[in-house]
Amino acid sequence: MKWLPVVLACLQLAEGAVRISLRKGLSIRDRMRAAGVLDDFLKHIKYDPVKKYQPSQGSVVREPITNHLDSSYFGEISIGEPPQKFLVLFDTGSSNLWVPSTDCQSPACFNHAKFQPSASATFTPRGQSYNVSYGSGSVTLVLGSDTLRIQSITVTEQELGLSQAEPTQPFYFAAFDGILGMAFPSLAMGGTATALGGMLEQNQLAEPVFSFHFSRVATGQSVTSWCSQGCQAIVDTGTFLLTVPQQYIESILEALGAQETSYGYAVDCSDTQSMPPLTFGIGGARLALSPSAYVLNSNGYCTLAIEATYLPSQDGQPLWILGNVFLKEYYTIFDMANSRVGFALSA
Repeated sequence: MKWLPVVLACLQLAEGAVRISLRKGLSIRDRMRAAGVLDDFLKHIKYDPVKKYQPSQGSVVREPITNHLDSSYFGEISIGEPPQKFLVLFDTGSSNLWVPSTDCQSPACFNHAKFQPSASATFTPRGQSYNVSYGSGSVTLVLGSDTLRIQSITVTEQELGLSQAEPTQPFYFAAFDGILGMAFPSLAMGGTATALGGMLEQNQLAEPVFSFHFSRVATGQSVTSWCSQGCQAIVDTGTFLLTVPQQYIESILEALGAQETSYGYAVDCSDTQSMPPLTFGIGGARLALSPSAYVLNSNGYCTLAIEATYLPSQDGQPLWILGNVFLKEYYTIFDMANSRVGFALSA
């Protein structure tokens, strides 16, 4: 396992299941203190540093995960008492937990499960409204709190958003109801507590360490100078494709022999076997994507699983997003306490 510095934390998906590992050894507080991130983390998750921390019993929680067209992966959670069930996208690119509400009048809410506050004996309205922005639009939410369950994990008084308005694209057509963000608390809009923070605060997890493993369905050897001045990358379960900074798209298309069409970047299916791998140098490790990973074949019409990233990272460097196309090839562990990520070849 190669450990590399990262910015995000995430959930563990393994062979179609969510697997939350409870680690032993040094306490989470000791490890986070040594890494210099304890104070900031506790500030965000409202964790009591004096409270004696006792991990919950057991080591692994498994939840079946649905693979929808190899483009989104989601599982079932419940909110409220008695439980109301929802399918949510476990998203390492965002931090907010939200589901549709019965107050939502957007068409996107009509064909999804909606939370009914009055039917839950443990729901508490908070009143605050805020917007969460995604690449395809913003969702308007009102804050509340209630009991969150993911299999045997139970978090009481978990803050969550109830959608009041959702954009039609992509949520009307989405096979999931809401989103459970797994990134750092500092990315949560509205200053809300994250689901991960709630799990840690209520002793449901031993450490804020999760990993993703998407089972497979299953440039060249030259080195570019594209990131000689630095690039940023997000490993994001909420993004399907590999997104490339706009300034590098033409070079990649030329190297791979692809043509831009109204249906994406097309390539000749018969050329797939001879196309070069895309290799990423991250923290001294070389992580390669073969053509079978980055070329999509739809009934004999082949396109690159690539799209352009138009926005820079927060520090202005070119931004790459390593989506599910990348995650299918590498078992990825995110260690929030030490701000690092580990990669290993997927089995």
